[in-house]
Amino acid sequence: MPLILTGAAPIHWALAGAGIGLITLFLLWSTNHRLGISSGFEDVCSLVLRAPYLRRAEVVTGRRWRLPFLGGLVFGGVLSAVLAHGWTPLWDLGRLDATLDLSHAGKLAWMFVGGLFIGFGTRMAGGCTSGHGIFGVSNFERASLVSTLSFMTAGIATTALIYGVIAR
Repeated sequence: MPLILTGAAPIHWALAGAGIGLITLFLLWSTNHRLGISSGFEDVCSLVLRAPYLRRAEVVTGRRWRLPFLGGLVFGGVLSAVLAHGWTPLWDLGRLDATLDLSHAGKLAWMFVGGLFIGFGTRMAGGCTSGHGIFGVSNFERASLVSTLSFMTAGIATTALIYGVIAR
């Protein structure tokens, strides 16, 4: 199945997983830092907001490596789009469109509310799915195992609710 935004063929899942694993190991080996995206979002917010929570030492000292890491993620996405000859944003949300038949404004609201839930869950869990699911689980951290199981359970329950109950 081609990628949604570019139509390009995806790389094999095993290669993608091995790549993520190698990046995680390299980051740990070279910098002794954990892979995670939500802490990088804190760094970006701390550049603009003056809240004491965003001024704590772990945020300020992490900027040296997390901001370039986030920049690399954005650059990688742009490079991928350029190599696939551009991209076009889509309003087609597949089965969700067929189920809920939302307008463009409804889709934006749906994604905004979903983002709020994700942000709240990320802060409540003390990290995001990438930090807990990739790095924490690979280190057998109990909090990460619990968080990842919670993320998966909530995702499965939400999908079952939308497609199993509402879509009937």
